[in-house]
Amino acid sequence: MSTILLSRRLLALRLAAIPVGAGLSAGVLGASRDGESAAAGDGLSHAAESIRQVVEFDANPVRVYEALTDAKQFDAVTRLSDAVKLVTAPGAKPTSISRAVGGAFTLFGGYITGRHLEMVRGERLVQAWRAASWKPGDFSVVKFLLQANGAGTKVLFDHRGFPEGRGPDLADGWHTHYWDPLAKFLSSD
Repeated sequence: MSTILLSRRLLALRLAAIPVGAGLSAGVLGASRDGESAAAGDGLSHAAESIRQVVEFDANPVRVYEALTDAKQFDAVTRLSDAVKLVTAPGAKPTSISRAVGGAFTLFGGYITGRHLEMVRGERLVQAWRAASWKPGDFSVVKFLLQANGAGTKVLFDHRGFPEGRGPDLADGWHTHYWDPLAKFLSSD
């Protein structure tokens, strides 16, 4: 099994370049929104939103990984969701997914873009991820941890660092645009 990882230095540089979103500003300055110091001035914010979801698929971890990292397969997944209008709209960018750490991806007609931070085939995919509607330079980090579950796969999913207030829509979007159509796609094998 081959493992592709960013060097610690490159990973640190990439993560340092990712703005965490609106929730970061107060925490980094050591102050909360109401002007009080955050947790004794340590700069930690305990109010940042994150999404954690657990999803199961009737396909092995390598098959799930391939569907998430192969442009042709992911485009087919997209076309099974209501996001098909994004990939078929005039001027939509084609689905493209690099197969290399540090490589770029463009999904949903260009609405979602980012870069791969870590790729371990059949085990883990970590991405710097953003939506076109976010402020320039705002990126979040998504992690897909794939675990064998009998003949299937359990995906432990984590999404952090997105702009404040976007959590409910993003949490719903993962089901609508990823999990439900991915389950349909994998069941058609």
